[in-house]
Amino acid sequence: MRDISSKQISLRTAKATGIVLCSKETLDLVKADRLPKGNLFDIAKAAGFLAAKNTHNLIPHCHPVSIDGMTITYDYLDNANQPEEVGDLQGRYGVIVCCEGKSIGRTGIEMEVLTAVSVAALTIYDLLKPLDDTEIEITSVKLLKKTGGKSDRKKFIHKNTAAVLVCSDTTASGKREDLSGLKIKEILAGFDIETIDYQIVPDDVQQIQAKLQHWVDQQVPFIFTTGGTGFGPKDYTVEAAKAIIEREAIGISEAIRVHGQMRTPTAMLSRGVAGVAGKSLIITLPGSTKGVQESLDAIVPQVFHSRNMIEGEGH
Repeated sequence: MRDISSKQISLRTAKATGIVLCSKETLDLVKADRLPKGNLFDIAKAAGFLAAKNTHNLIPHCHPVSIDGMTITYDYLDNANQPEEVGDLQGRYGVIVCCEGKSIGRTGIEMEVLTAVSVAALTIYDLLKPLDDTEIEITSVKLLKKTGGKSDRKKFIHKNTAAVLVCSDTTASGKREDLSGLKIKEILAGFDIETIDYQIVPDDVQQIQAKLQHWVDQQVPFIFTTGGTGFGPKDYTVEAAKAIIEREAIGISEAIRVHGQMRTPTAMLSRGVAGVAGKSLIITLPGSTKGVQESLDAIVPQVFHSRNMIEGEGH
């Protein structure tokens, strides 16, 4: 199964539909509730709910999903009702099944609603087959809409620029190769953010501040630092950044720590800060590549929306 542990938890929704075609005579019996096996809609709805809850047991690569809300509704397909989403079925008769679901989690709920529609349709087929064994057909099972996760994150991705500052005595002296700064550049590139400057400085407040202020004066939209966010005697990056930051963005730091704490118990020991200086957003990240990866997993690409806010374009 695909590893989704790095994904952010968010509200996911999905809507799917399917159609069970039948003869006009059979549909008339459905409308009159005169089926030999009882009420069609109640039985099919219960079957759809049970199927949705067991999707991960039916489809090997599906993760178990918390279904926080789900509705299954029905409509008739006849000469008086030809919904646009069902396509061109003029002159055909049947039952339209629609399922909508909500889940707060790391992966989408589209497979659950599709499974609910499919099994509800199969149940309807089973209930109708004693009456109509020639014209029954399940068709047009499809996803109509999904929100949350990757589909929503695309709107935050816009071409922009950034600067990366590595704060480390050992790296600045050449005793250790930088990996965390390069990881920041790699992740940013994946979101169409070009790193226009990349510098390495020792753990020195004045040198860190000088670099940050220089980029702020140049109005670099996003400034990321790595290293110096812990409790070590030379961890000065947070203090240096705070002196430059004019308005702190507490929510960004909170999101990073909460996301990290669920994966690395020592994430709570990070003193990282974030905030706006001029027209730049400064974000301090841990010094390890794992810490950088987890921190950026928590905030990108949503954090790039801050550019619109800083420019006065609102939310």
